[in-house]
Amino acid sequence: MRGKGTKGRKQKEPAGLNPSEIFAALTLLEKERGIPKAFMLDKITQAIVAAYKKDHPDTENVEVETDEEAQTLRMYVKKNVVDEEDYVDPFNEIPLEEAKKLSARYEIGDTVNIPVDNLEFGRIAAGNGKQVIIQGLREAERGMVYEEFNSKQHEILTGTVTRIDPRNNNVTLHIGTGTEATDAVLTAGEQIPGEELTEGMMVKVYVVSVNRSTRGAQILISRTHPGLVRRLFELEVPEIYDGTVEVKSISREAGSRTKIAVASSDEAVDPIGACVGPRGQRVNHVTEELHGEKVDIIKYSDDPAEFIAAALAPAEVDGVTLAPEGKACRVRVPDNQLSLAIGREGQNARLAARLTGYKIDIKPRSYDESAEAKPDEEPEADTEAETVESEVTDAEGDTGADAVESEVTETEDDTETETAESEATDAEAVNEAEEETPGDGV
Repeated sequence: MRGKGTKGRKQKEPAGLNPSEIFAALTLLEKERGIPKAFMLDKITQAIVAAYKKDHPDTENVEVETDEEAQTLRMYVKKNVVDEEDYVDPFNEIPLEEAKKLSARYEIGDTVNIPVDNLEFGRIAAGNGKQVIIQGLREAERGMVYEEFNSKQHEILTGTVTRIDPRNNNVTLHIGTGTEATDAVLTAGEQIPGEELTEGMMVKVYVVSVNRSTRGAQILISRTHPGLVRRLFELEVPEIYDGTVEVKSISREAGSRTKIAVASSDEAVDPIGACVGPRGQRVNHVTEELHGEKVDIIKYSDDPAEFIAAALAPAEVDGVTLAPEGKACRVRVPDNQLSLAIGREGQNARLAARLTGYKIDIKPRSYDESAEAKPDEEPEADTEAETVESEVTDAEGDTGADAVESEVTETEDDTETETAESEATDAEAVNEAEEETPGDGV
């Protein structure tokens, strides 16, 4: 009776394994989270194979066969058909005679698929299925987050401040929505100096780079990067967005001042006026987002001298002299414009140099180039100075002890000269007396 009652029943699935439920769950994940069904199914089969090989370390070839239409999962061990004399590895080989029992078509060198016992397969699948699905979900979501944000490098994203670390002032932002949302850290060094952020505040950040790691996508964001200013102007100025006005270069000291050089491809469009906007609305919106940071808009020119002169605004420039070699120049400004051209702590000149790419030497109008000592003439000037100092020293020495010694020496010289002259006169007188007196004739 029992045999008749069970004869027509469908074969029971392995304990703990229901392939139809697995396929239904994967379909739901693909629909709700966008994770491809094939990706998750591949992860599950890899985990089942790895678990079986862990229990059977001598088995080499294991395969899981999936059939979505039939809603089935089967595992096989692949064995090579060998001659009875060559049969040495029962885990990976099968004798020809045993293979013939399975199918008469098998020959030496063929591969036979030996089904794994349903109970063992069910136990392995049940033990690893849940863990693999959870791990696969995390990996898939990390991959999706990376792909999503990798395509948004060098763009502006809006995030919500969720946490502020009081130890190092790092700010955690929640960026994105749904399954593609992630948290990113805005470090203290990438925050605008003096800016105060509070939890719940919406903040625009610039995506500097996106890197893949074992913990997911690492997103480097910044509010000090010059690219933030570029993207903010693209949002505010339609002419920049459509390409009529081009941003040539930007130099920035976050929280203080920014210089941006723009050019227009249409002669009828003023690049500076387009960036400023009606009543300064466009540039004011950028300034508000940067919490009061000053923005100087410069008209770009292909002439380096003209571009350098414009970059030093708001100072007036008399003229620019480019160096014969290298990217350097000398700029002359009116005397009353010198401090304005240099800027507070050299900021204006520094930003202009970064904007143009030239090393700028600023001189006032009253500066006399002829008075500037040349390197080749410096030794001669030193020699002349030493000569003058020597003459002064000699003159001062003649009025002191040196003069006394000179007088004494001159007196002694005069005495010696008079003595010599006196001796010479006496000798001549003796000679004359001897000539006048007759000899005795000895």
